[in-house]
This record gives sequence, C-alpha cells and structure tokens, in this order.
Amino acid sequence: MYRHLARVFLLSLLIALPSLHAQRELLTPDQIEQVEKKWPGTKRTATGIRYIVLKEGAGESPKSGDRVNVLYIGSLLDGTEFDRTQDPSRPFTFRVDRGEVITGWDQIIKTMKVGEKRIVIIPSSLGYGSRGQAPKIPRDAVLVFEMELISQGSE
Repeated sequence: MYRHLARVFLLSLLIALPSLHAQRELLTPDQIEQVEKKWPGTKRTATGIRYIVLKEGAGESPKSGDRVNVLYIGSLLDGTEFDRTQDPSRPFTFRVDRGEVITGWDQIIKTMKVGEKRIVIIPSSLGYGSRGQAPKIPRDAVLVFEMELISQGSE
C-alpha cells in the first residue's frame, strides 16, 4: 500500500512540476527573448526577477526595516530611460519591506550586499503592474534597473 502511495505521489509531483515552473515565470515568451538577447546569462529568483551581477559587494544583505541607499538608472525593456539617481552624495534612500518602493526592489535588495552593482529585470507584476506610472511607465511594463547598493543600516 505504501509503495502504491509513493508512486501516486511521484506521479502527481511529475505532473505538477511544469506548472510550478510556469507560475514563477512572469515574463512573456517575447520578453524572455528580448532579455536573453540583450543580457545573456541572467539568473532568476524564485519570484521571477532576473539579474546579472556587474560588481560583487561585501558584508551582509539588508533585512526588513533596514535603511538602504541606492544609485540607479531605470528604463523600460526597450531601453527608454524613465528615472535615475546617480549622485552618491544624494542617493535614493528607503526602508526595506515598508511599502516605500515596488515589490521587486524590496525583494532584490535583500539579495544584494553593499558595493554590489546589478542589472535587474523586474516583471510588471512586481513593478507597477497593470496601472503603470503615467506618463513615463506604461501599463504592464517590464522594468530594467542598473542599481548599486551603496550603504545600509538599521538606523
């Protein structure tokens, strides 16, 4: 009887695996093709964010509630820039997991270390979703950020 249950479990697991994979992929096939063409070798988080580490950082990653300082350039998948903060004396500052930034930023910043620089591709559902951010970010836009974590603290 246990052998039969084990077989049923394995069979159901094999059937479920493709759908589990599909749930994590939040980009359309066309968007995936664009990303892979422009940034080959991206890694993907469990939630569907893709990224490339351009420069390694050091130390511990930020945790919920930490204040972080970030430099970034934000653009759409087609390369159209919509925002930037590049002056180290005036970085973009926010508290992690406090609803101050898009979900994709809260998720990815917790995987970075101070000094780390990445290209980050955030699916629409972890960005501004179907509402967009008029006039610069259209509905359902995939967001691309070149971002650098320059400091963090719990202050």
